[in-house]
Amino acid sequence: MTFRVTLKKDGREEVRTIDASSRFAVYAQIEKEGGTVVSLTEGGGAGLPSWMNIQLTSGVSFEERITFTKNLSAMLSAGLTLSRALSVIERQTSNKGLKKIVEELEERVKKGDAFHEALAEHENVFSKLFIAMTKAGEESGTLAESLKVVARQMDKSYTLQRKIRGAMIYPAIILFAIVVIGVLMMIYVVPTLSNTFKELNVELPALTRAIISISDFMAAHVFLVFALLAAAVGGLVWFLRTKTGGNVVLEIALVLPVIGNLVRETYSARAARALSSLLSSGVEMISAIDITGQVVGDNRFGKVITEAGTRVKKGEALSAAFVLHPKLYPIFVGDMIAVGEETGQVAGMLSQVADFYEADVEEGTKDLSTIIEPVLMLLVGAMVGVFAISMISPIYSLSSSI
Repeated sequence: MTFRVTLKKDGREEVRTIDASSRFAVYAQIEKEGGTVVSLTEGGGAGLPSWMNIQLTSGVSFEERITFTKNLSAMLSAGLTLSRALSVIERQTSNKGLKKIVEELEERVKKGDAFHEALAEHENVFSKLFIAMTKAGEESGTLAESLKVVARQMDKSYTLQRKIRGAMIYPAIILFAIVVIGVLMMIYVVPTLSNTFKELNVELPALTRAIISISDFMAAHVFLVFALLAAAVGGLVWFLRTKTGGNVVLEIALVLPVIGNLVRETYSARAARALSSLLSSGVEMISAIDITGQVVGDNRFGKVITEAGTRVKKGEALSAAFVLHPKLYPIFVGDMIAVGEETGQVAGMLSQVADFYEADVEEGTKDLSTIIEPVLMLLVGAMVGVFAISMISPIYSLSSSI
């Protein structure tokens, strides 16, 4: 879950977004840092649902975290000690926030603390998946390989989400342009035609009168209109940042043609990639399922992961929960996990599932752009048609009567 925290530290207040399993975990983290929680609200971080969001926390971008992980893995593979590798990364890093974090990690490692314990002090930057895989790598003596796996997982996740966001940018810009142009026409164009109708004293259709009334109000209260427009946008963003807002968008997306299938495949790829990475790094099954549930999020898809964990604890197969929810996770997911359980290759099968759906989503985002274009053209055409019928048809009627 994501929490928005206002905290006081060293006499100063700061606002931070933290990913944690509960409010108690947030309080514990802030207390470890020597701070005090002033206020705490659930649903901080993203202005988008988790299936299309890339969170930025503590001023360290997702790309910088991927680069940190790749560089650390490469230097450890080359034979550098962990403390020396961290020292090199610290000197190379230009981000002040990340530089400070790496310095603290280096100090903890030099004191003899476990690396995963040092990372756990910065859960707002390093995810539970990252920390768990690091712990597994330290315990098995394969830290460099574990970091390579988590870097690949992060890279795949980032690429997938970036493609989805990229596909959404075009329609978002078009819709924003439509709204702005519509407002400007109501304020500056419609009043001109309205004055013409008043001078000619013609009887207008109901639709035309309604548009003129709206236009008169908007023209007389320009600043209020733009203030309300800004408030509406701000309110929408705020709503999307909440848990309820994200789930509402997810539910709407699931029933939409094309987009619904894209969402299912995105979550399938995300869950499969996370679980595969954890299991291949040596994390035990129950912990891997629990962490994967947190990666997927507190939504319908995440609840299936939680159900899978409960079933596994009872001795049932991991695939059982996925097979029972084909409307969320495609049948292919459950079948592949079942095959992996039969052959003892669950991690490998999950990796293949992730590869398959990541490729499918990539193609799907290309098709989405192709589908959205005519839909947007129809929307623009409908708006132009309504305007033409309501404002221009009275002019033609007047011309024909002369």
